[in-house]
Amino acid sequence: MAISALCKRQLRTLTLLTCSVTTLFAQTTQSTPPQPKPGAAEPTPQDLLRGSYGPYRANNDLLYYHLDLRVDPDKKFISGTNTIRFKMLEDGTRIQLELYPALQIEKITLGPTTLKYDRDGGTFYVDFPSTLRKGRTYSIDVHYSGNPPETGRFGCFTFKTDPSGHPWINTACEGDGAYIWWPNKEQWRDEPQEGMLITVAVPNGLMDVSNGKFLGKKDLGDGYTRWNWQVHYPINNYDVALNIGNYVHFSDKFEGLALDYYVLPEHLEGAKRQFAQVPGMMKAYYHYLGEYPFKKDGYKLVEVPYAGMEHQSAVAYGNHFANGYLDRDWTGVGISPRFDFIIIHESGHEWFGNAITAADKSDMWIHEGWTTYLESLYVEYTYGHDDAMKYINAYKKKVKNDRPIITARGTNQEPSQDQYFKGALFINTLRSIVNDDAKWWAMLRGYYQKYKYQNIMTEDIIGYFNQQTGMDLTPIFRQYLWHTAIPTLELKFDAPGTVQYRWVADEKDFAMPVRVGSSDHWETIHPTTDWQTMKSPLTKDQFDVATDLYYINVSKL
Repeated sequence: MAISALCKRQLRTLTLLTCSVTTLFAQTTQSTPPQPKPGAAEPTPQDLLRGSYGPYRANNDLLYYHLDLRVDPDKKFISGTNTIRFKMLEDGTRIQLELYPALQIEKITLGPTTLKYDRDGGTFYVDFPSTLRKGRTYSIDVHYSGNPPETGRFGCFTFKTDPSGHPWINTACEGDGAYIWWPNKEQWRDEPQEGMLITVAVPNGLMDVSNGKFLGKKDLGDGYTRWNWQVHYPINNYDVALNIGNYVHFSDKFEGLALDYYVLPEHLEGAKRQFAQVPGMMKAYYHYLGEYPFKKDGYKLVEVPYAGMEHQSAVAYGNHFANGYLDRDWTGVGISPRFDFIIIHESGHEWFGNAITAADKSDMWIHEGWTTYLESLYVEYTYGHDDAMKYINAYKKKVKNDRPIITARGTNQEPSQDQYFKGALFINTLRSIVNDDAKWWAMLRGYYQKYKYQNIMTEDIIGYFNQQTGMDLTPIFRQYLWHTAIPTLELKFDAPGTVQYRWVADEKDFAMPVRVGSSDHWETIHPTTDWQTMKSPLTKDQFDVATDLYYINVSKL
């Protein structure tokens, strides 16, 4: 019996998803964690195609991109070529790439040979006339054009005008996918290990600011100028950015690192005032983690018409040249108005999200939870420990605890907003579990240095902290990341002079030390999910828990 095209597609999707999940967990040493409970929308067939690391992705390793574009602001039209160099990891005759359906593929070539391809929504499969051999390197050119759609929170690819009427064109595609405007291997696991060349031709009088080091510009003699940028490091596809506008440029240096700033002319003085915060931010992150990870490419802040985005070495800035976040006290406790939230947060992603990248969107808290935690480290470095604790605990009111932080792997599903706030509060809890700041700072730096320029999963982090602490922290990680509820410390005061205590948690082996008693004399206890008893002269009303140090519930029975 013949199988319909739809059935074939569904079977292929299921095969890709199965392969993806198998690949993800085969690379971890921890036991398989519980899968997230329902809560997010069911993935579509296209989500499964984009989210899975199927055989036509897994059979090759990205080495290099050269994205060469021409942008026509009047027609809101782009055209160009992406040269994709890759090494085959297995013999094969097909690879999988992505490009949004609204954009046209004009041709795909391997040298002089025009290749066949098959489009399936946003996915396209490139077929080769003869077998590509394991271990060999190949390069194809994908020629394409079209009008990229404006979609998502920040528009993904937008054609706007600045207040003076000049074209102002920007990209921001983290959630929606870089494939909306350029053909690439649309996933997080595989980045071009040798970097990327970005060349963008724009009408004379405009400037393009992209990722990497500026190599120069060339007047093409046809009313367009090409701007050339070299990325020297692996780069996540959603980090690749165009910023086209009537920019002016000024610069600075920090310990030999080039600091370059691109803003609209009317905002130059405000930018000079506001961007003076960058060296202080660098000092804090250098102190805790080590030097800026993309030194060859330099650090840029680029003005954009949206709030901000962590584009690698070209951080997008739209915070109105004012402290706080979009003119408000972000945490509501009087600390965030002291600094520019977008500079501190989005720049923190250079360390977490860009240098260390999650291998799957399910583990995006590796980007957002850790970078939100870096905000509190900036506060601690600049204003002291007490303000840092006040700042990070203010995030508790933003947590919803409506679904787990980690979503199902291989499904292209973005985690809930709890990945930011609950993620940061969990890391602060982890610091309190270690209960030795000298050791904690060494572990924090060691974790970053170990996984810099790598794509990792949460199991890698668990393994690192288990090894460094000599503790089995796996149930703690699982409780906070794979379950909805946070642990509850139950306390009973049935007999004078004694307190009974236990954890209530989804993880049956959950055990976590916690400080109890009074703030002038904390005592560390080690509750499990079984009842234990301690002696205490404190009454029920006097007995306290150091909840600023842990993200937990407390129930006095």
